Amino acid sequence: MFGFVGIILTVVMVFGGYILAGGKMGVIMHSLPFEMMMIMGAAVGAYILGNDSHVLKHTLSGLVRAFKGPKWTAQDHQDVLCLMFQLLKIARENPVALEQHIETPGESPIFGAYPRLAADHNIVSLIADTLRSASLNYDDPYQVEDMLSRRIAVLREEEMHVPHALQTMADALPALGIVAAVLGVIKTMASIDQPPAVLGKMIGGALVGTFLGVFLSYGFVAPLANRLGGVVKQDLGFYDVVKSVLVAGLHQHATTLCVEVGRQAVPEHVRPSFDALEGALRELKKAA
Repeated sequence: MFGFVGIILTVVMVFGGYILAGGKMGVIMHSLPFEMMMIMGAAVGAYILGNDSHVLKHTLSGLVRAFKGPKWTAQDHQDVLCLMFQLLKIARENPVALEQHIETPGESPIFGAYPRLAADHNIVSLIADTLRSASLNYDDPYQVEDMLSRRIAVLREEEMHVPHALQTMADALPALGIVAAVLGVIKTMASIDQPPAVLGKMIGGALVGTFLGVFLSYGFVAPLANRLGGVVKQDLGFYDVVKSVLVAGLHQHATTLCVEVGRQAVPEHVRPSFDALEGALRELKKAA
């Protein structure tokens, strides 16, 4: 929602100010299709040339993600803490019973109780792989923490490919605008024998290229890259919450304390309150 508001506000303020200052839209509208074709066509071509199929495949979904915002809500954070509470409790009381949940998470009633979490392969594998390793005596908290940090870092690097590619495009757009403007100047110089009124329109059309390159870069593509990067970082923070609970569990803290450690790792604007989480855990204990 706010993304569309930003786009509308940017366009209205720029062109509205231009018109109110006495600017004529005729020159811009006449040159816009041709300049846009050169600038955005070259930008898209360079984008395809400079990125692999993985980045290209996820670009469109990344743009949609930038407008939709972060995936994980406050309820999801509370759910993952409840999920971790149940799994850690079983791991301590009956390690054998834990196997059915971490070996076949798709058939686990615990994972099944949280469909949004169960649908995320990275979350499920992160939890299951770590608990499986702990059951095989790979339970040094510091080594596991380092392993989880490196695993999350790999995910972060992969997820940030599209924002970095978009930022590179944004950096290139002003230069591509200059390319389009230079071509317009070349066209103007080839018609130097024309009257000043004609040359003025041709020069104005050439300058539209410079304007578009800068406008598209700093008004749209760079903000989108920044927005997508922020969404990616916030979503990846979800894995850090899981890591905090798992590491606390390996330190043999009380299960409720492990969950509280995870709650404290949640960003404040999506952090479930202590009372809400305590109530959810109380319900789980009653159901058990």
